[in-house]
Parts: sequence; structure tokens; C-alpha cells
Amino acid sequence: MILDSVRVGIVGVSGYGGGELARLLAMHPKAELTYVTSGTYKGKPLSTALPGVAGRINLTCEEFDIDTAVAKCDVVFLAGEAGLAMKLAEPLIGAGKKVIDLSADFRLKSTAHYQQWYKSEHTAPHMIDQAVYGLPELNRETIKKASLIANPGCYPTSAILALAPLLKHIPFIRGGELIDPKTIIIDSHSGVSGAGRSKFGLDYHFSEVNESIKPYGVGGVHRHVPEIEQALGQVAGHDITVTFTPHLSPVTRGILTTAYANMNLDAEDYGVDRVHAIFQAVYQNEPFVVVMDPGQFPATKYAEGTNYCYIGVAVDERTNRVIVISAEDNLVKGMAGQAIQNMNLMCGFDETDGLQMVGMWP
Repeated sequence: MILDSVRVGIVGVSGYGGGELARLLAMHPKAELTYVTSGTYKGKPLSTALPGVAGRINLTCEEFDIDTAVAKCDVVFLAGEAGLAMKLAEPLIGAGKKVIDLSADFRLKSTAHYQQWYKSEHTAPHMIDQAVYGLPELNRETIKKASLIANPGCYPTSAILALAPLLKHIPFIRGGELIDPKTIIIDSHSGVSGAGRSKFGLDYHFSEVNESIKPYGVGGVHRHVPEIEQALGQVAGHDITVTFTPHLSPVTRGILTTAYANMNLDAEDYGVDRVHAIFQAVYQNEPFVVVMDPGQFPATKYAEGTNYCYIGVAVDERTNRVIVISAEDNLVKGMAGQAIQNMNLMCGFDETDGLQMVGMWP
């Protein structure tokens, strides 16, 4: 259904994801923010939680109420804690609303995998098949028809966009894939905002984070591993297993991912120009993926405040490996911006509406 405009609600507006949604929606030409909830700031102006919206959004944070949400909203973003969408998605969709969940509640298609990686029972397994994984570059046409979107994680967005072209079927290559998928290694660095606004542990103190880079979730235990493998498996048409190591870096915003894989062809015969041509072909019509020229590589600064993902490719002929580097803003393309991109598709808007901002520099 193509709509002229929509009324939008954000459940959990005072977190970094919810706050970024509010900032971006304030600039959207076809969306009106009509309902915001926050347990921490209920009864207070939204500008108390998000000072930057003062004078732009004159709403009061409310305690969530299903009847109020149904009355005030056409689209509801669920930006609260894990488990919230399992409770709220069904009644909202039953009332004819479109729901975009920013948590991991519906990203994994296996309840067993969810229980294994998130250490809790999935309480709405009957909704999983209804949820569409909201990476437009993979699932655009399905997203257009969806009522429930599982918005991707920030790390998975950067990793999947970096690796998907390498797993597309190429008939003349052994096995149809440019790379050996068993050799995929993903090394990612995230800004501190990726931990969310409510984490107050020692690891996130300024003096602990500043001038230091720290790995975590080492050894294949990070919760984004199955999400990355599931999406890459969708592209490849078979199971994919990756080595993924995330790092906390002393910046506020941004994710820089470097992915490595062995090539199935001799790199001397299939060099960077041909690999670059594959990326160009895959992403030539994607409004928010920028494939950089050979020899150029992205930095997180390029994408800061934007919904763009920048990608650079290289081939190491000595080791016969391809190297792909991607950079995004974890709060925009990695979270709120991508959620709005999904909303645009669901509502029949131009996919780029409200998301055409240019990166800040310096």
C-alpha cells in the first residue's frame, strides 16, 4: 500500500537508537512523530531526554499503552529492550499497524539458535516466519510487503554488505563462489555508542575506553555471529560459518569492518579490478552503498551521521586473499537510518526519503 504520509511512534525513545530515530524523523517529509514512550522520562518533554530536538519536536514521553499506540500511530518502531517486541508486535500488527523492531527478537529464524545465543526462551515463535530481515540490499521486495521487520544489527550490516557480493553465484568459478566461504574472517571495530545509552559498567568509563582498543566476544561467542551467518547463507544458498571478532574503539560513532577470505581463483589472474567490478555490478543501483575506487578505502568519518555504507576492496596476490573494508555509522545505517529505510519501503515512499544527508566533515 502506498501512503501519502504516516503517523509514527517510537517505543523506547530515550535510548541511542530511539533518539536517533527521533532526530531523523524530524527531517522526514512524509512522517509525523506522534507518540513517544520512555519509562525513564515518562511525563517529561522529549527534549529532556533528547535536548537536540528542543523546538523541533514538542511531544511528552509517555508510558507505553497499547490502545494509545493504536490510536496515534500507523507505524511503530520498537527501540526498547530485548523481549519487548515479542510482547508487542502481535497486538500492534493485529490492529493493522506496521512494526519495525530494532532489537534481536525476530532476526534469527531458529528458536533453538535464539535460545542458544541469547540465553532465553523465545516467547513468540509463531511470529518468526512473519518477520522479514530488514536489510534492503538483500530483501527489498519482501520488505515492501511486510508488516513486521527485524531490523539488522550494526555489526551484521557492515559484515554482510562487505561479503555478500563475494558469495553471489558466478558460473565460471569453481563452486560458483569467488571465495572459499570456510575461510571468512571478520574483524570489526565499533564506537562506544554501540553499547547503548544505559550501560554503565567499568568497561565503558571514559578513562577505560579513551586511547585504548579492546576486543570482546572473542572465540565465536558474540551474539551477532548467527545473524551474520544466516544472512550470508541466504546469499550463498548453503550454510556459512565465519570467524568474527568485535572490538570496542575510542570513538562515539562508527563501525569499521575488515573481512578476509581465500579466493577460489588465482589472484594473479583475477585481481582487484575484476573483484571491484563484481561489487560495482551488485551495488550499482543501491542508494546507500558506495563502492570506492580501487586503491581507496573508507574511514568511519566518511559515513558519520549518514545512512551510507562505504566499501573498499583489495586483493593480496601473495596470500591469494580478497580483503573488503566497510564503514558505516552504527546508529544510522547500522540502526535507526536503516529502520527508516525499511519504513519507506513498507509505506511505498521513496526509499531515500529523510535519509539524504551528507556526512559531516571534519
